[in-house]
Amino acid sequence: MEHELKEIIKKCDTAIKQEDFDTLMNYYTDDAVLVVKPGMIARGKAEIKKAFIAIAKYFKNSLVPTQGEMIFLEAGDTVLVISQTLLATDGTESEYSMDRRATYVFKKNAQGQWLCAIDNSYGTDLINQQE
Repeated sequence: MEHELKEIIKKCDTAIKQEDFDTLMNYYTDDAVLVVKPGMIARGKAEIKKAFIAIAKYFKNSLVPTQGEMIFLEAGDTVLVISQTLLATDGTESEYSMDRRATYVFKKNAQGQWLCAIDNSYGTDLINQQE
């Protein structure tokens, strides 16, 4: 059985690709954390939205995230998602890997919606890249 979060993550990827950051913010908790790059973290929806706008600009508005294999570890209202995240662009070079083993933490809110609390596309590689 596929986890319902797979579809939510797909919607997030589509919003990133379409640069629909207002819709994307609907999938984050108010106090969410986004690892922008090693050593740089955005906290809260306002900072996260600003970060995604800067990321889009850095990749010349051509970033296309997709997910490969995914593992869902669920405990009550919390899910750890371990995912193969692939980032495609128009060829813009990045010093960071574009094939990542991401870790995401989702929490279910009072209305039963899954929201991303921690968005870390670098996964455990973050340990090796601390500045």
